[in-house]
Amino acid sequence: MRSIWKGALTFGLVNVPVKVYSATEDHDVSLHQVHNKDGGRIRYQRICEIDGEVVPYQDIDKAYDDGEQTVVLTKDDLSSLPSERSREIEVVEFVPSDQVDLLTLDKAYYLEPDSSSPKAYVLLRKTLEQTDRTAIVRFSLRQKTRLAALRVRGDVLVLQTLLWADEVREAAFPALDESVRISAKELEMSASLVDSFSKDFDPEEFTDEYQQELRTLIDAKLEQGDALDTDATFGKAEDDDGGEVIDLMEALRASVERSRAARAGGPTTSKKTSKTDADGSTGNDEAADTRSAAKKKGSKAS
Repeated sequence: MRSIWKGALTFGLVNVPVKVYSATEDHDVSLHQVHNKDGGRIRYQRICEIDGEVVPYQDIDKAYDDGEQTVVLTKDDLSSLPSERSREIEVVEFVPSDQVDLLTLDKAYYLEPDSSSPKAYVLLRKTLEQTDRTAIVRFSLRQKTRLAALRVRGDVLVLQTLLWADEVREAAFPALDESVRISAKELEMSASLVDSFSKDFDPEEFTDEYQQELRTLIDAKLEQGDALDTDATFGKAEDDDGGEVIDLMEALRASVERSRAARAGGPTTSKKTSKTDADGSTGNDEAADTRSAAKKKGSKAS
């Protein structure tokens, strides 16, 4: 596994440095298109409509067309956006786990602790388990702002991106409005049928039969000599930091106090509103006293 993103998971004043890994992979057999007459490889090329030349990927920018004018957005333009520069996975709220609609779940990622001590990581994991809560977080990845659910899977924190509310279609089917009468006997028999199929779910019991059959077919063709000697080339995969808390208890205590003050409508001090980084520095210049105190505290502890 290779990390695709590094940053810090933040809640309150607590920063948890993490590395992000794709948690799933596609097991499908990789196929490409060929000409059925001679087996020649069919390739898609990026051709400029003005000069007719094939354009290398690194020379391609993105653009928005409103029907009358086109705005070109360079890679520098996109990378300059504040949300794209951010390396924080910000916890917005903690919600009951059963309130996260399974329909909205998208891509899953594993989070690995990326610090000298995984204490803050383990603390967050155990807290989510104990409270049966899921953290709703915001972050940016690959030029997109993401909403995600942070939950626990075994000993690992899993980040699962969510579809935005306007990306989920409404199920507006006329048939759903029709009145249907279900008798008690029919419901009883249906429940009995469900009961006869009931058991604990074990995903290891299920296999992708189509992919297995496809592999068998490919192997048979290879054995029969029904293959071409081709030099197929594939594109290379694209290669794709956050602070560590000095005093975890102090950061937690300050976060709770800030949250209570915010709910009560009271003021919060600059000490409590700045995050603590790995070197003990804070997010603004006005917190110099906080940095000094933190460094003194660290030297005393050592």
